[in-house]
Amino acid sequence: MLTALEAWLRQQRVRLSNSSAVAKPIDYMLRRWDRFARFIDDGRICLTNNAAERALRGFALGRKSWLSAGSERGADRAAIMATLIMTAKLNDIDPQAWLVDVLAGVASTPQGRLNELLP
Repeated sequence: MLTALEAWLRQQRVRLSNSSAVAKPIDYMLRRWDRFARFIDDGRICLTNNAAERALRGFALGRKSWLSAGSERGADRAAIMATLIMTAKLNDIDPQAWLVDVLAGVASTPQGRLNELLP
C-alpha cells in the first residue's frame, strides 16, 4: 500500500503545475519519503505524532499559568518540576506517588545519590 501511495503521489505531482496549492504538500512528502516510510521497518516508530501532542497539551493549556511564576527563578523551578512530572508519566510512574516518596527520602539521601530519586 505504501509503494502504491508513493507511485500515486508521483503520478499526481507530474500532472500539477508548480503553482498548484496541492503541489507544495506533495513535494514536501516526497522529499521526506524515506523518513516517512521508516515505520514499516521499525515497529517502534509511530505513524502519527499524537503521543507527542498529548504530552504537550498540558503545557499549552496552562500557558497563562506560566506567567504567574513570579520571577525567572520561579519559572525555572516550575519548568524543572514539570519536566520531572512528565518524565514520571512517560515512565508509567504515578507522579504524585513518586513525589511523595522523593520528598520523604530526599533529606536522608546523600548528595551523590540524588540521581537515584529521579523517576
